[in-house]
Amino acid sequence: MNRLFLALMLLIFWLPSHALQIIDDRGVKVTLAKPPQRIVSLLPSLSETVCELNHCARLVGVDRYSNHPASLRALPQVGGGMDPNIEAIVALKPDVVLMSIASRASERLEALGLTVVALETKSHTDVRRVLDRVGTLLGVDDAQRVWRVIDAGVSAAAQSLPPKAKNLRVYFEVNRAPYAAGAKSFIGESLQRLGVQNIVSPELGPFPKLNPEYVVKADPDLILISERNFAGMLQRPGWAGIRAVRENRICVFPAELADIVIRPGPRMAEGARLMAQCIASKGLSQ
Repeated sequence: MNRLFLALMLLIFWLPSHALQIIDDRGVKVTLAKPPQRIVSLLPSLSETVCELNHCARLVGVDRYSNHPASLRALPQVGGGMDPNIEAIVALKPDVVLMSIASRASERLEALGLTVVALETKSHTDVRRVLDRVGTLLGVDDAQRVWRVIDAGVSAAAQSLPPKAKNLRVYFEVNRAPYAAGAKSFIGESLQRLGVQNIVSPELGPFPKLNPEYVVKADPDLILISERNFAGMLQRPGWAGIRAVRENRICVFPAELADIVIRPGPRMAEGARLMAQCIASKGLSQ
C-alpha cells in the first residue's frame, strides 16, 4: 500500500498542475504539460479556428491553403493536409500539429516525437466539438461563443429568404469528380436551415462522389459551384438539359468566396449568407 501511495504521489508531482488532456477524433488521448505555444495547422478551417479564438500568434506554420486571416500568408507553408512536408514541420519544432483525421501523416509525425491532434469537421456538430477541443488546447474558457455567433448568423441568413425558397431543389458541387455536398455535410445542413431541398439523398453520406447522370435525373433548379471547379461542367453529357443550366440558375463562386463557403469553421455564417444571396438572386429571380 505504501509503495502504491508513493507511486501516485510521484505521478501527481511529476505532472504539472496546468497539464491538459483531450481526446481527439481518432479516439487518441493527447496530454500536454501546458497549452501549446508553437502550433502547426494542416487544415485551413483549423487555422481559422485558432485565429478566431484570438491565438493566431501561436501558429508557426500552416498548410498551403490556409490564407485567412491574411497574416497567415506570411507563415512558413508546409505542404497540404494530405501531402505535408514532414521535414519542414519537424524543423518548426511545434508543440502540437493540428490536422484532419483523413490525413495519413499522423503516424509518421508521432514516430518522430511530435504531438498530433487529429480532428473531423464534416457537420455542424463536428464544428461545435472542434471548437471545444481547440479551445481546451489553447486554454480558452468559452470557445462556444464562436459557435453562438455562427448559429445566429445562419439563422439570420435563413430569415432573409421568403417561404417560396422551400420549393427550390439545389445541387452544391464541391469537387468536379463530381463530389457533392450531401444533406449530412455542414454545407447540406446550412442549406437545410436556409429552407431549400438538397437533391443529394442523406444516405449517400456527407460528401459523396456521384455519377453525373444522378444530377441529370435529379434535375436541380439551382447549382452552386466554385469557379475552380466550374470548367467543363456545362459540357458533361446531358447537363445542357438540366433546368438550372437551361435557365442559367448557376452561382459560380470566385476562389476567395468559395473558400468561405466550403470551410467548416468560424466563417460558416458568412458562407450561409453567400448561399442565401445566391438563392435569392438566381434561384428565386425567375
